[in-house]
Amino acid sequence: MAARRPPRRRRSVPARIVVAGLRLCLVAVALVLLYQVWLFGWVVWYAYMPPGSTSVMRAELSRLQETDPHRRLDYRWVDYDRISNNLKRAAVAAEDANFLEHGGIDWDAVERAYAHNRQLAEATERALARGRKPPRRPMRGGSTITQQVAKNLFLSNSRNYLRKGQEVVITYMIELVMSKQRILELYLNIAEWGEGVFGAEAAARHYFRTSAANLSAYQAARLASMLPRPRFYDKNRGSAYLASRTDRLLRWMPGTAIP
Repeated sequence: MAARRPPRRRRSVPARIVVAGLRLCLVAVALVLLYQVWLFGWVVWYAYMPPGSTSVMRAELSRLQETDPHRRLDYRWVDYDRISNNLKRAAVAAEDANFLEHGGIDWDAVERAYAHNRQLAEATERALARGRKPPRRPMRGGSTITQQVAKNLFLSNSRNYLRKGQEVVITYMIELVMSKQRILELYLNIAEWGEGVFGAEAAARHYFRTSAANLSAYQAARLASMLPRPRFYDKNRGSAYLASRTDRLLRWMPGTAIP
């Protein structure tokens, strides 16, 4: 009868490796916290000062300069009282109807957007399986105006959970530091409104040859209708969806509250 081998002893991890691992974790946590403090400092700065550019602007300029090294963005800052109330109402009605009520994130809107996009994806799959054209309804986003300010100022248009998590953190920073009026002022000044076109003043002049202060209700509704896909609608201004969306916003605008 063969003799049994004694059980192998599990080798313990050397203490120095455990300590080194803990140190690395602490350094990583410290760096993340320092980055958040750095971001918060910029949020406080933007509560009072207009941004010279944003993360999204810089990314777009880099893209445009790949084909034209001399290309520049059309971006002109204007103060809140030099932006038509028509555009303020149109933007809130189009992008964030509960802007004055929520604390940065509208969780009900997120849930509605998720349900809509899931139904749209299922309808698209069924249509393709049957050899039919998929529905042409656009997907919905649940981002608030504050979230879009956070993304435009500091992040990018990419979609991943890490970026979205950071967006949530910055969103609450912005709501903590800034008034709703300042948030809307920033949004209208840094929103993308076409290829290389940023902000209400540049958009008003690009599309209507007027100033942001003089936008009519129709012009404001038209601009707000472009916000989900500004580059596309810049090149497809005769879109039937854009026209119908403009008509809906014109009906919603009179009852929309603004700060």
